Amino acid sequence: MGVALPEPHQRWRCGGCGNLTRFDVARSRRTVEFWHFDLAGSYRIEESELRAEVVESVTCRWCGRDDAIELVERTDAEVPASPGA
Repeated sequence: MGVALPEPHQRWRCGGCGNLTRFDVARSRRTVEFWHFDLAGSYRIEESELRAEVVESVTCRWCGRDDAIELVERTDAEVPASPGA
């Protein structure tokens, strides 16, 4: 079973090396799309509806582990614009 996608209040973390920012994500998506072709045969996708999405694997880009990826809470600490402000 794959790792869940993070909710807005979560993020991934590698329990092996502590990485929070770089991951290789393999996922499968099932969509329904409206393709609009012009007379020359070129097309644009004008509508796309996501029907299902499965994260198959998440691998840490730093250490290569896929068995230590975990969901953790995000810390939304505000950083001041400048020390004197």
